[in-house]
Parts: sequence; C-alpha cells; structure tokens
Amino acid sequence: MIDLLYDLAKQNGIELSQNQLEKFQTYLNMLLKWNKVYNLTSIRKKEEIVTKHFLDSLTLVKLFESKAIDVSGKKIADFGTGAGFPGVPLKIYYQDKIDLYLIESVGKKCIFLEMLSKELKINYTVLCKRAEEVEEKFDIVVSRATGETFEVLKIGKNLLKEGGLLIIMKGKEVEEELKPYTTSMKFKGLPERKFVVVQKW
Repeated sequence: MIDLLYDLAKQNGIELSQNQLEKFQTYLNMLLKWNKVYNLTSIRKKEEIVTKHFLDSLTLVKLFESKAIDVSGKKIADFGTGAGFPGVPLKIYYQDKIDLYLIESVGKKCIFLEMLSKELKINYTVLCKRAEEVEEKFDIVVSRATGETFEVLKIGKNLLKEGGLLIIMKGKEVEEELKPYTTSMKFKGLPERKFVVVQKW
C-alpha cells in the first residue's frame, strides 16, 4: 500500500525516501489499529487513507514550491489536526527543517498524536486545547477541513506572527470573497485541490 503512496507522490513531483515510506507505513498501521477503537477518522480503507490523508497532506509541499514559500526553520501550526493531517505528513517529509505544532481539542486524538510521535521517532508538540486558547504565534498556520472558512480565517489569523501565512485547504467550494486569495492545483490521484493563502499584516 505504501508503494501506492510512493508512486502517486512521484507522479506529482514529490520524492519520498525509504525512511519516509517506512514512517508512513508505521503511521498507517497505527491509524488502522486505533481507528477500530477510537474512531479517529471516518476514512477506514487503506487505499483511501493513503490518497485522501497522506497524499492530500503532501500537496502542501507543491503549494509551498509554487509560491516560493521557504519553510526551513519555520514554526508551523496545524489546527484542528485530528489524527495528524496535514501536519504529521509534512513533518515526515520535511523532518527537522520545520518546528511543528499540532492543535487539537479532543483528548483521545491528542493521546494518539503523542503515541504516534514516539512510534515514528519524530518530534512535534501537541497542544491539546481549542485553537482559540492557544497563545503562541506561528510563521505558518495550516488547516484542512475544519469547518466554516471565515471562522477558520478568524481563528487562524490570531495564531499568526506578523507577516505569517495562513493556508486553508479546501475542496471545490470557496467563498466568493476568498477567490482572489485562492490557488487551484491539480494532482494525479486526487480531486482538484484549492488553497486559500492569506498573509497577516
């Protein structure tokens, strides 16, 4: 199944090393195991986890490239991360280049994310609280499928440092007012992906 991720990532111009693929395999195994008991994600089939979670999260790599966004040394927060998307796949990809924070208010998901960090042997910080309660500020804030866009915008901008970037991952529908800030990208193996990119001034 991880071969599928390797092939699809490669078709989309994203090279994954053997070490990264092994981490994704561990992630997949752990997610499948925990999902049986804790219902972390509604997506349960291995192939769909690989495409709709892992590959979809990695589309941010191509967005960063297309917008010439340098993530090295940046503090990145993923809010409403759930079972770790898109934050953990980004951390697997960028490794020590980024300082990752996962913001999640559901206790069982926080426990999963803490355990996952140990299993994957990668470091990130889990902030087990509502995004509105987080006082730290970040260079880049990403959010995927976390509710009404304008609410996400308001909360996300509060988490940003001055000059920081908020990136909201959307499916087909983007509100009219946000279209000037929206980038549409096509990826093999996925439906069209839209990114709303807003800078804080």
